[in-house]
Amino acid sequence: MLIITDLCKTYAEKKKQNTPALDHVNLSISSGMFGLLGPNGAGKSSLMRTIATLQKPDSGTITFAGENIIQHPEFMRKQLGYLPQDYGVYPGVSAYELLDYLAKLKGVTDRKQRHAQIDKLLTQVNLIKHKNNAVSRFSGGMKQRFGIAQALLGDPKMLIVDEPTAGLDPEERNRFHNLLVEISRDKVVLLSTHIVEDVSHLCSNMAILAAGRIVKQGSPAQLIEQVKGKIWQIKTCKSNLEDIPPKAQVISQRLFAGDATIHVYSEHQPSADFHQVSPDLEDAYFTALHCHALDSQLNK
Repeated sequence: MLIITDLCKTYAEKKKQNTPALDHVNLSISSGMFGLLGPNGAGKSSLMRTIATLQKPDSGTITFAGENIIQHPEFMRKQLGYLPQDYGVYPGVSAYELLDYLAKLKGVTDRKQRHAQIDKLLTQVNLIKHKNNAVSRFSGGMKQRFGIAQALLGDPKMLIVDEPTAGLDPEERNRFHNLLVEISRDKVVLLSTHIVEDVSHLCSNMAILAAGRIVKQGSPAQLIEQVKGKIWQIKTCKSNLEDIPPKAQVISQRLFAGDATIHVYSEHQPSADFHQVSPDLEDAYFTALHCHALDSQLNK
């Protein structure tokens, strides 16, 4: 189990503005898929980098399998597979050659064992037919699947994937979803993303991060239940957006063929033009962000 307690981090350039990247973060994550959902700039990558021991926090603790990984980062590095949001590859180097090199860096020194593991991983991520092709020439989806293969070298007990489906087409995203589900059966998999659909489809537990703080956590079903009966919808043409009641707490707006579908969070019907809708995780997510922004303004 991964336990994060009162974690804080402020980068040097933000200290004068008193803008922490991580603000007293607390989480407990067990085996399976855990979703960390938040907008760009919420602190997701800062949290991932801290868990991966790529940077130290200002305060707080992180333990994995009972070990304090801030005091003993080498312990976590032996247990961790990490797929960052962006990663580079050597031009012209084949998938097999690059995995062989990375496996050596991870301490898989036995040649026979190493090659058996590489073949297994390339088969698992459906890249065995492309093992002699240069990774630099792979499509976006293929690169992400290769990224999972390199993260799984050495059989880590925990896997971090940061924005893994951003930019993938629907077919490749589905393929990647299936791969993550298969991997998460016997590992802790932390999925960091701003794509609500990924968390909704994959994760049994999740947390919403905004401005460096955990603003909601629980199962997707629990978060949806919390806004049940409080989401209202109205459809209007784009030119009539000013007709929305000024006190209505608009959480999302979508335009389709020139018309707007607006979702509002309210304990009561804002006006006769609104009708109640069954919420989904996107409604719960935007409500959490909206309420957090209001609280932040009131506390200033």
